[in-house]
Amino acid sequence: MNISQLETLLTISKTMSFRKAGELLNLTQPAVSAQIKSLEDEFKTVLIDRNQPVTLTDHGQVFLQHAEKMLAIVEELKQKLSDLNLTPQGHIVLGTTASIAIQILPRVLSYFQNQFPLIKTTIHSMPSSQVMTSVENGFVDIGISYLAEKNPNIAQSVLYYDTFELVVSPSHPMSKLTHTTMDTLKDIPMIMLAPDTLGRRFVDRLFRKYNVQPNILMELSSSEEVKRMVEINLGAAVVSKLSIANELRLGTLKMIKVNELETTHPVGVVYKSGRYLNTAMQQFLSDLKGMPEHSFISSE
Repeated sequence: MNISQLETLLTISKTMSFRKAGELLNLTQPAVSAQIKSLEDEFKTVLIDRNQPVTLTDHGQVFLQHAEKMLAIVEELKQKLSDLNLTPQGHIVLGTTASIAIQILPRVLSYFQNQFPLIKTTIHSMPSSQVMTSVENGFVDIGISYLAEKNPNIAQSVLYYDTFELVVSPSHPMSKLTHTTMDTLKDIPMIMLAPDTLGRRFVDRLFRKYNVQPNILMELSSSEEVKRMVEINLGAAVVSKLSIANELRLGTLKMIKVNELETTHPVGVVYKSGRYLNTAMQQFLSDLKGMPEHSFISSE
């Protein structure tokens, strides 16, 4: 049984003619007869009394009632699918770092939720190095993270650029400095990101490049945790510049320029190449990619 057969039976019940039904459905009369015969064979009953005028048998009348319900369900499904295209809705699972989730996503999601209230989001916070893997494995739909090496299984688009900066507590002996060099970092206790984060890998490469052996006091999984330790003056740290905007404004952290750190790092949106994108994901990606860089890096 298929939808076309049900539509043919419904049309015959209205026109009381195989010929007229065929004209309305753009089918030949033999094709109409074949569809009805196929239904009758499948259900082992006679649905049409073929005397003139054509009428439905008792079994045909019962069959028609259910056919009308099935066709109504199909029409409702078509309408809902059409509505999805017109009004984006659905569920998005986002994966990002704790700092981006706190500093960037509130502004982005506030706008997005106001525009598209039928789209729901779930956010998973994780180390930057895990975002790509989570996207590739399907654990999250969309990731926002620092972009590292290219992955053929991942589509990515740059949203903005960030830098890493040295920060200390206002009580730290170096807090009065505005500039310093990588070489001075070997003499002070450092609060570091965990080795599996992209930020830590960047800093480690610099330490090796300038032959600096850091005095690592503590390793933590996120910039948010690192900042709290620095605020209570347990050590200095190198963290994302965008992640410290609030602390700099409140005066709980002091930033010291280190020329060797002045390298921009792209932050972008990533999703699995070739996967089906529901309307919620399509709309989110479209809006995210269309936002100007200052929408992300503003400290407001």
